[in-house]
Amino acid sequence: MTWLRSILVIYLSRLLHHNRTPVRQSLIKLHNPSVNQAATHSQVVTADHQDRSMGSITASTTAKPILRVAAISGSLRSNSWHVGLIRAAEELCEESIPGLRIDHVDISDLPMANPDLETNGGDGFPPAVEAFRDRITAADCFLFASPEYNYSVTGSLKNALDWASRGTHKCWADKAAAIVCAGGDFGGGRASLHLREIGIYLDIHFINKPELHIRAYEHPPKFDGEGNLIDAKARERLKKVLLSLQAFALRLQHKEN
Repeated sequence: MTWLRSILVIYLSRLLHHNRTPVRQSLIKLHNPSVNQAATHSQVVTADHQDRSMGSITASTTAKPILRVAAISGSLRSNSWHVGLIRAAEELCEESIPGLRIDHVDISDLPMANPDLETNGGDGFPPAVEAFRDRITAADCFLFASPEYNYSVTGSLKNALDWASRGTHKCWADKAAAIVCAGGDFGGGRASLHLREIGIYLDIHFINKPELHIRAYEHPPKFDGEGNLIDAKARERLKKVLLSLQAFALRLQHKEN
């Protein structure tokens, strides 16, 4: 047994010799808690710095670009519910939807679509039409507030759609859009369906859901006397439509890039 103890002593001596520094550091840490605390503090500071750096990178890479939404009401009536829906959309974007800006495009001064008013081989238009087409072209996506007249869209909205489809430059093409409606029993749903059909030829890409068809005559009141949207549930549904439009528009832009 004596020779076995001798071998064991020699082995331990060699082991301590080759690992002197780690063993010594371990002993120092055991006998000097302040060293342990300093090391821990250094690690925490480093980790915190890394977390802050990663947070900055994440924030910068996930920040959403500003999307310009051309919002068009198919109703020309004063105190229109559909103009009220656009006002509510503006408020929601300012309050709680960063990256989305509403540009209310008034179509009341557009002349009736008539090829005789076109110039320059079909690429020149009356001043009001040129200004309208420029705003549609500058938009990233669209919000149509469409009443239902005789089971379809209004003549004023169809007129605007036609003017921006004329000429060699197709202003509507390859952009996302959403539809919001208010009306009677169907909440303007049939106008929404017709607008989707028109959008097929214009290459407008409508979001599939959620839909917003407000039954405006049901209790509780959805709009006040000036056409402002006052129903909290309807406002929340409108917000969901806007968020879906934003997400879909960004997806389309990403695919193009």
